[in-house]
Amino acid sequence: QVQLVESGGGLVQAGDSLRLSCAASGRTFSFYAMGWFRQAPGKEREFVAGISWSGGSTDYGDSVKGRFTINRDNAKNTVYLQMNSLKPEDTAVYYCAARWGGSDPYRQEGQYDYWGQGTQVTVSS
Repeated sequence: QVQLVESGGGLVQAGDSLRLSCAASGRTFSFYAMGWFRQAPGKEREFVAGISWSGGSTDYGDSVKGRFTINRDNAKNTVYLQMNSLKPEDTAVYYCAARWGGSDPYRQEGQYDYWGQGTQVTVSS
């Protein structure tokens, strides 16, 4: 089992950057594929980015491609989401997720086994 704790959210202006972190407990972090999702008020949870256990494969939602970057540091049990050129429509609660044995990045919520509590990102215009 793994526990996930997100951090790095906050209030920023359009065009700014933020880096989210997700720290995982346990010694087997390197065997988990990781993902970031987000949920805005009144909307369904949306896939943002995913990364394979090795970090060799990544995938992004269409709305963030070219602006967001996911990476991981297995030595620190942490996955990051670098968010650049933020827009007001990026405002949401951002969740980190983990999937055991993930050799690929995964886009569907149901493909993940564990979830963090979320961190709020608010982008003002």
